[in-house]
Order: sequence, then structure tokens, then C-alpha cells
Amino acid sequence: MYLRFTVTRRSATFGTSNVKRMNVLEPNGALRMVISNRARFPGVIFKGKQYPFAGRTAGILFYNDEGTENGGPIFGGGHEHADGTVSTYGHLSFDRYDQDQAFSVGAIQDRTGASTEVAFIDRPHWPVTDLLRLPQREWRNFLATHPRSEPRLVMKRAVDGSVSLAIKDPQGRTRILIKVGRHGTPVIRLLDATGRIVAQLPRQRSESVRPIKH
Repeated sequence: MYLRFTVTRRSATFGTSNVKRMNVLEPNGALRMVISNRARFPGVIFKGKQYPFAGRTAGILFYNDEGTENGGPIFGGGHEHADGTVSTYGHLSFDRYDQDQAFSVGAIQDRTGASTEVAFIDRPHWPVTDLLRLPQREWRNFLATHPRSEPRLVMKRAVDGSVSLAIKDPQGRTRILIKVGRHGTPVIRLLDATGRIVAQLPRQRSESVRPIKH
């Protein structure tokens, strides 16, 4: 006695489906998207090979035609501590080919306060697998000897309630800063490569020689 199953291309409709992880595949079996809880979230998948990575969380990951992670939304936290502070975060990013995120949107709330950020990032040309093949304890030395990633534009709402737009040069140094402080005071600053203010609106003599941290 044997059982025979026939697979058809019919669509199925579910009222509710409870899953811990869902993989979306192409007809040839190539992975294109993962929806997962934190426990089953994959490591970094690069051209079909998975590399372990600590600190993953729940969310959705997209994969390109070569089976390489290409960004997606992730989230975590969402709980109140005994002291009344809250921990929660959400993040959406899209990656450069063979590299990490080139565009990201994020929001976080923790014991320091709440902040949000949109960033455009220049990534180096070395493939990220050069880093992933190494033990994480060796990453710092690797990054110290290779071209770095640099943010080029950062739009941010800081924990102090101020909002700003920082436009940066290829070395990641802020050259134009547009900011409205938490009390509503606006300022526009032009900076040189050392962080020194070379022009400002409105003009404030007391701040004309103060360097800005990048």
C-alpha cells in the first residue's frame, strides 16, 4: 500500500497563518525574501552562503538575483523598564551591491530618549565577504586597514529634541549643517575640513571660531 500526492498550481487562501519563519523562493529555488521571528532569523547570506552574525532580530530581509542580502525592515524591543524608560527600535535599509546598507531609515527609543534618522552612506569597493570570512574579533583590525564607509547626508531628530540636516564630504566630515534647536532656534553653518565654522546664519561672533565635531 502506498500514498500518492499530486501537487497543483492552485492558490490557497488562509484566514490566519501562524509561522515562525517564511522563505519566499523563485521557481528555481533561489531565496528572495525571508520573514522571520528573532529566534529563526538568518545570519548574513551572501551569494547563497550563510555567515553567522550575532545580534540579529525579527523582521524581513530581501535578497538579490545572486542570493545576497539586499536590505529590508527589522525591529525589536518594545517594552518598558522598571524605571519607566522604554526600549524600542525599527530600521529599514537597502544595500549597495556586495556591500552593506547605502540608505537607511531608523527610529530608536531608550533610556537616553527618542531619536530618528535618515542616512545616505558611501560604501567602499571591497566585497563584504572579505570581512565576513574573518572571526568577529579580527574585524576591528581589518576595518583599520581598509577604506571605510562614510555617511554623506544625515537627517536627524536628536534625543534633545533638535532636528538637523548634515551634508558631508567624501571623508564623512560635515560641511553644511542646517539645524533647528529644541527651543526653535534655527542656524545654518558652513564648515571647513577641520570642522571650523567659516560662515553662519544668523551670524554669531561667539561661535565663529568654534569647531564642530563630525
